[in-house]
Amino acid sequence: MIFKYIFDRLVSLVGLVCLFPVLLVIAILIRVKMPGGPVLFTQQRVGRHGRLFTIYKFRTMVVDHGGSSVSVAGESRITPLGATLRKYKLDELPELWNVLIGDMSFVGPRPDVPGYADALTGDDREVLQLRPGITGPASLKYRNEEELLATVEEPQKYNDEVIFPDKVRLNRYYLHHYSFWMDIKMMIATVTGSKIPYAGEMI
Repeated sequence: MIFKYIFDRLVSLVGLVCLFPVLLVIAILIRVKMPGGPVLFTQQRVGRHGRLFTIYKFRTMVVDHGGSSVSVAGESRITPLGATLRKYKLDELPELWNVLIGDMSFVGPRPDVPGYADALTGDDREVLQLRPGITGPASLKYRNEEELLATVEEPQKYNDEVIFPDKVRLNRYYLHHYSFWMDIKMMIATVTGSKIPYAGEMI
């Protein structure tokens, strides 16, 4: 996957340079519309081979909300501006820095908090061989995850018993069937909101 690594570094650098005005505008909006807290949200996530790293995202929630690690659409802790950023995935633009410094890739499993990674057992731990991604097969299938969780009675339980195991399945398939062309198709699908065939289903 050396070509993937080089591609990630080059494209993330170009992306940061080209999108700098957008990043600046979003930062200013957060400072104005969501005062009293940082512009960026940082958190320890589990990366390749289980190594912890700091992920960078635009802050979308009120400060000190003390909520669950699972986000549900319509929650009061998510600000109106934050909801817009989440809807269009703009809150994830700072992760281009994570890609540039090698913590993440453009395509791969979404990086989990340590508790979820620690729960992986047996062959499921294979996914830790992958560098986490901004997008990926599981991200595409569950691109409306927050809306889905808002429809179930116990969001945390549904995530832990249904969504998380399915994400692991999709990411293991990605590990064993990787192709650079599939990466490109998933990146395009992420930007356009389109669906692509993958592992016998449309994601």
